[in-house]
Amino acid sequence: MATTVAASCILGAELSTTAGTEDLQAAYGVFAQEATQLKEDYQPQTVNTDGWEATQTAWKNLFPGVTPILCFLHTVLAIGQRCRSQVTLLKTLMDKLWDIYHAASAAEFMERLRHMQVWAIGQTLPETIMTKILHLSVKASQFTIAYDFPQAHRTSNMLDRLMNYQNRILFSMQYFHGHQDSANLALRAMAMLWNFHPYSRRSQPSPSDTISPFEQLNGFYYHPNWLRNFLIASSINGRGGGKFNKHTIH
Repeated sequence: MATTVAASCILGAELSTTAGTEDLQAAYGVFAQEATQLKEDYQPQTVNTDGWEATQTAWKNLFPGVTPILCFLHTVLAIGQRCRSQVTLLKTLMDKLWDIYHAASAAEFMERLRHMQVWAIGQTLPETIMTKILHLSVKASQFTIAYDFPQAHRTSNMLDRLMNYQNRILFSMQYFHGHQDSANLALRAMAMLWNFHPYSRRSQPSPSDTISPFEQLNGFYYHPNWLRNFLIASSINGRGGGKFNKHTIH
């Protein structure tokens, strides 16, 4: 699933038949096309992705000016998975990795990384963990580039959280049935329901809290009832013909 997320909303969700660059570019291209329909000069500055090269290449082909930023969380998880049963070692490694992540500058990031690698060489660590730690130097430039974009996301937590929502629904429905078009419609329906679903009472302790991801992103809602808000927002102002007309609030 080529899923694009921002501001807690699912902005794009399209099925890709393979994980190769060509198919991923076609799938992410649906989001790119719809984004430019809304704003002709739409150009994201950065995009946070996992380490799958085909994903980054697809984004660079679709948006030549975009800067891919590698998710640091995926590296933390990859190392952590290799020592789950060793609680003390796991905590030590997690503390050191997140200490690197919280460096205030690229230079400090590199310095903390070097200190960790020196520490690791002096330990008796499993080879799989040692390899991952030493390999961090190769990825360092993809992590430190984020310091040039202070507002950029450095982990893909937001995407992972919403893809977890997609995964749970797909597991419950025993994944896709029919053909690719119906699968894409199912993915888009999931995305729209997520974007307009009402937050729980615990997430809305005061009347000024946002009622849904849609309101959180846009700063307004059309109607306090989530379903009516959903129907109005997705109505294209009642106009068909495939031409988008911006909504206005009176």
